[in-house]
Amino acid sequence: MKVKLILPSLTEAKSAFWRPIKYSLFPPIGLATLAAYLDENDEVELQDQHVEKLYLDDSPDLVVIQVYITNAKRAYTIADQYRARGVFVAMGGLHVTSLPEEAQPHADAIFIGPGEQTFSEFLRDFRNKKPKQRYYSIDGRTIENQPPIRRDLIKRDKYLVPNSLVISRGCPHHCDFCYKDAFFKGGKSFYTQRVDEILTEIDRLKGKHLYFLDDHLLGSPKLASELFEGMKGMGRVFQGAATVHSILNGNLIEKAAKAGLRSVFVGFETFSPENLRQSNKYQNLKQNYEIAVQRLHNLGIMINGSFVFGLDADDKDVFKRTVDWGVENAITTSTYHILTPYPGTKLYADMQNVNRILTNDWDLYDTRHVVYKTNLLTANELEVGYHWAYDNFYSWSNIFKASFSHETIKHQLKHLFYTGGWKKFESFWNIIINTGGLKILLPILELLLSEIKSEPEILSNWDSKQFSTPKTINSINNSTVYQSVKSTI
Repeated sequence: MKVKLILPSLTEAKSAFWRPIKYSLFPPIGLATLAAYLDENDEVELQDQHVEKLYLDDSPDLVVIQVYITNAKRAYTIADQYRARGVFVAMGGLHVTSLPEEAQPHADAIFIGPGEQTFSEFLRDFRNKKPKQRYYSIDGRTIENQPPIRRDLIKRDKYLVPNSLVISRGCPHHCDFCYKDAFFKGGKSFYTQRVDEILTEIDRLKGKHLYFLDDHLLGSPKLASELFEGMKGMGRVFQGAATVHSILNGNLIEKAAKAGLRSVFVGFETFSPENLRQSNKYQNLKQNYEIAVQRLHNLGIMINGSFVFGLDADDKDVFKRTVDWGVENAITTSTYHILTPYPGTKLYADMQNVNRILTNDWDLYDTRHVVYKTNLLTANELEVGYHWAYDNFYSWSNIFKASFSHETIKHQLKHLFYTGGWKKFESFWNIIINTGGLKILLPILELLLSEIKSEPEILSNWDSKQFSTPKTINSINNSTVYQSVKSTI
């Protein structure tokens, strides 16, 4: 059987050959995971439109398409072309699960929820010529005892971070603006692989660098602790995501640093307790962001902070306050988002119930456009402020200011080269991508992620218990920072 797996590019990507670096970061691990369930005699091809030009004049027996909200239109067009020639098309992903009625007319079969439990069932039905129109993942969700990911299908030299892993599904938290609860509805919403399976997968990967794409790498403290213990001595450097709470409490972040954690994505999102309550992001309430940041700095871990603009308590000063705080606290990179009510989320349902949704043009649901009726800010003020925040945080003056606020020269230079190199040389990245040079730059990334020695005195005096009920976020708003007033890697 001839099978083709396709990840259409997002609307934001201008073309398959001249694109921003962020579209060449990670391979489509989800599709490679599903490919592992195919028969060894099947002829399988995986195409990622972000890094290669799609050819659509072939006639495989089966086409499987992964759909996100901002590639949905393109995905439907591709599916329609294949189906017009009699090719069987199956679709899945976040957007399909959120809007199955919209997706169904473009596919012969769709997957609702995570596909690991239903893809093998679908393949049996398909081979027996009795496929169903819909496959629901509800009971028995697990990612233990999976067949090895088909990494042989991934074109490694087209990605800056080919060694991407996902060792869990979902997240233990329930933020209203997140897809998670909609995607995992009807079954377990957070579950993991076994540590021995993860270590075996890591051993398969060439080089030193790893990127854990999990929503919350520290979401299962027991598993994370055992994993980091098992990774010690492997000589790996890695990146992942964690919450403020998980950074402040216990010693798990120290274990991660000893195992090779060198950069972490942190969802700060907002400094307003009102906004946190509106978003159901209670895990950030009564957490001191500045102490969490200092703890990461002391461990030599770079920080990619995520911030959301447009929550109902945001006013005109929110952009300057957020940028100034990031610079003053030496956040390595910042990712800014305009609040986006994705279909299927509680936020979307709440806004729809009070007629606040302005458009269902999914191409605009890219966290760069305003798609809902705002509160204290106008739509124009929100979009202008969003772009202003990016321009100002990544200005050379602020990059230098944040970089040289670190105590050691090595930390200063790492911050400078990482932040400046990532955001200030877009045309250079495009040339490197289009000439096939990403594999040459991976060793440079590994060098930038090399260890910064921690301050022994600071760490030895650290007592996480004193921060189990830390100062509220209001204390940050009253700090000298405020009185004076983002996918990266």
